[in-house]
Amino acid sequence: MYTAESAERYVRAVSSEIESWSLVDPPQAVDTIYFGGGTPSLLSPAQLETILRALHDRFTVLQNSEVTIEINPGSVTPEKLRSFRGLGVNRASFGAQTFDDGELARLGRSHSANDTRQTFRYLRDAGFANVSFDLIAGLPGQTMRGWLSNLDEAFALHPEHLSFYLLEVHQGTPLANHIRSGLQPKPDDDLAAAMYEVMLERAVACGYQHYEISNLCLPGFQSRHNSKYWTAAPYYGFGCSAHSYDGEFRRWANERELIKYMEMIEQSAPAVASETLLTDADRQAEAVFLGLRMMAGFSFEEYQQLFGSDLRAKHADDLVRFREAGLIECSGDWLKLTRAGALLSNEVFVALM
Repeated sequence: MYTAESAERYVRAVSSEIESWSLVDPPQAVDTIYFGGGTPSLLSPAQLETILRALHDRFTVLQNSEVTIEINPGSVTPEKLRSFRGLGVNRASFGAQTFDDGELARLGRSHSANDTRQTFRYLRDAGFANVSFDLIAGLPGQTMRGWLSNLDEAFALHPEHLSFYLLEVHQGTPLANHIRSGLQPKPDDDLAAAMYEVMLERAVACGYQHYEISNLCLPGFQSRHNSKYWTAAPYYGFGCSAHSYDGEFRRWANERELIKYMEMIEQSAPAVASETLLTDADRQAEAVFLGLRMMAGFSFEEYQQLFGSDLRAKHADDLVRFREAGLIECSGDWLKLTRAGALLSNEVFVALM
């Protein structure tokens, strides 16, 4: 449960972790900062400033860096957003999910569609010129008419960035239990696929670029931070359950339990709870999986230079099969998913990894 005391203690811990950060070859500069995981907008401007100061003291934060904060609709005031903007936060991301209050209730969300509209207006008034939110297609009971209404609202707001997802029902969740017991209808996969197609058509017509399987942006507004995940660039995470990657072989994650994380930092102990050393096979699989998530695709030649393996020869039959099915395009040295392939990407990934 959130309390002012625990928030202060957590901010001190995160700042201490940043200040004690060291590598053999420490990063000289960073150009993206992302406050995510949970609801970082619950922090006060002073607390956010403390963490930002620690980052600026430890790293060289370049001018024109992308600084993002995740927020929950209806959870922030205009005054707090103006303070965040004044601290250099220049991008905001929040989960709209849907503009239908009935669908939000069935998802168990605490916000309303009006909260989403109001939050977006507050962000604009506070000077945020780079805003992202998400939509979910294939919700139980959702209709194409309702989805089109969602798209009308979303594109009327004209955010710089949109993420969109097909609903995934995870076992053990209240939604999965409701579907199993018949309290909610089972999602219609064919309808969800049609919704995906309609969204892409509308987005392109409105000037958006489909740059990653689940992400759209106006020109120049790709998520620079999230693109690091998809291009295997190094990134460093601080805080409870934060994940990091050195850009080569090592991934690690911090302690997931909040109290234990803070105690570890307070005792000057490393907060790392798990570590993975990637094998060559792991790196090759990630190069395919992550490379194809970007709609621009990747180069066969670069893959071979990195791993000494000819992907075209290794998966010749699969590549022919997927190309004939209209799921991929092979143009010279370049491999990428088609729009249909993005919808069925898991099938392509499994075969090529």
